[in-house]
Amino acid sequence: MRINDIKLPLDHHADALRLAIVAKLATVGIASDALISFNVFRRSHDARKSSAILLIYSVDVILKNETQARQRLQADKQVRDTPDMEYKFVTMANAARTKQRPIVIGTGPCGLFAGLILAQMGLRPIILERGKAVRERTKDTWALWRGGQLNPESNVQFGEGGAGTFSDGKLYSQIKDPQYRGRKVLTEFVKAGAPEEILYVAKPHIGTFRLVTMVENMRAQIHALGGEIRFQNKVEKILTESGQVCGLQLADGTQIDCDHVVLAVGHSARDTFQMLFDCGIHVEAKAFSIGVRVEHPQSLIDTARFGKNAGHALLGAADYSLVHHCGNNRSAYSFCMCPGGTVVAAASEPGRVVTNGMSQYSRNERNANSALVVGITPTDYPGNALAGIEFQRHWEARAFVAGGSDYRAPAQLVGDFIAGRASTALGSVVPSYTPGIKLTDLSQCLPDFVVAALREALPAFGKQIRGFDMNDALLTGVETRTSSPVRVTRGENFQSINTRGLYPAGEGAGYAGGIFSAAIDGIKVAEALALDLAK
Repeated sequence: MRINDIKLPLDHHADALRLAIVAKLATVGIASDALISFNVFRRSHDARKSSAILLIYSVDVILKNETQARQRLQADKQVRDTPDMEYKFVTMANAARTKQRPIVIGTGPCGLFAGLILAQMGLRPIILERGKAVRERTKDTWALWRGGQLNPESNVQFGEGGAGTFSDGKLYSQIKDPQYRGRKVLTEFVKAGAPEEILYVAKPHIGTFRLVTMVENMRAQIHALGGEIRFQNKVEKILTESGQVCGLQLADGTQIDCDHVVLAVGHSARDTFQMLFDCGIHVEAKAFSIGVRVEHPQSLIDTARFGKNAGHALLGAADYSLVHHCGNNRSAYSFCMCPGGTVVAAASEPGRVVTNGMSQYSRNERNANSALVVGITPTDYPGNALAGIEFQRHWEARAFVAGGSDYRAPAQLVGDFIAGRASTALGSVVPSYTPGIKLTDLSQCLPDFVVAALREALPAFGKQIRGFDMNDALLTGVETRTSSPVRVTRGENFQSINTRGLYPAGEGAGYAGGIFSAAIDGIKVAEALALDLAK
């Protein structure tokens, strides 16, 4: 049985959790010796009172006389039967009927998990990746960060592991998950080398260095199960016949015959979106957000959130989540917050500057950073289904010029940004972005309504986190890749609404946001594809 909401002080002694469970059982007359064992399912913390932070546990217990114990505990709203979270395969290869192997396009979290599930079902998928294997890709990424050299086919956005490889590695989401696919994701990550704590901490994360090794281990498992990953295989055309996928044409001229394709290309595959549009595959414009990255000393965030408990080992580096509804009817909010991390160059096209955030597992860098973004909708960039891409490109190009046209990023102190004047000197916050920043006026790199919303939101955020709007905090621009600007629309069967056999999936298709939700969506799509094969 699962007992929820057991609250204990931050520095409780080793046996306190067992004693709290025993005390809970005693309230309904269950003796202490009835407790055979327990394990922690979830641990979170309540920091609303920084002077008295609480740890909150959910635990799964095994009891003697289970039937009697269940009867006694059934009225307690904090106690429930432990659900069966073991992953159930929808079908296996011996039930499938197909002449061709399923294809997965992309090796981000969505594509990797789609491929892994298909491989585990014995369907021997072929996974195509336009970029390089993760370690080669890492070298190309560092070439931009250290030397300002961009490889358009191998960078933060493209290559094995997807954009999530160079991020904080967050593994949580607010999506509903009644089938416990998220548990499958976490379990597979642990098998691939993630720390076991991701199975029970409330906000698990991994960090870039660990993700690299895990991606390699997942690739090895897919190969061992009969799957195949082909790098530097860019899909240039999806071939159809009477509304049904019949093949793929690659950049080198190779053609692959196929009838079931998972499209898991990520939110920055702009040329692929153009190809889909040109091929007549249904694509529609979608809302997304743009803004900047903000950096503060991590110690400031820790103190604001945890008070005297800042630096406690169980709390780690503090995070935050902020939102402000502005007077111009826009919403400004924090996004992809990276405690103890760095702001990174995330461009994938020449002549443009894009920022993102990244943390290692330790989260022990000097600064905290987060995107501060403002929501926009297709009414802000009227045109065809791809107009949002051109909107992003416009502001990324403005940022490139403002940064010096050498992949440095434009930056400005918060105090100067609010006051509407260009920055000329740094304050106490040392920028983490490489290949470097150029102080300027960020208002030239963002739409006026975004600038107005952020100028209003920053002081409001300062009322929630003391010091957030400090003059020396640093803004770095621009953040444009919060989510895909398009949706590759799919129906209830997870297939494109006008192209049978094509399964749009993950962030690029507009159905996920982040590593965790993208991985879950990859599992859903793999299940739908496998069931269609089994008909």
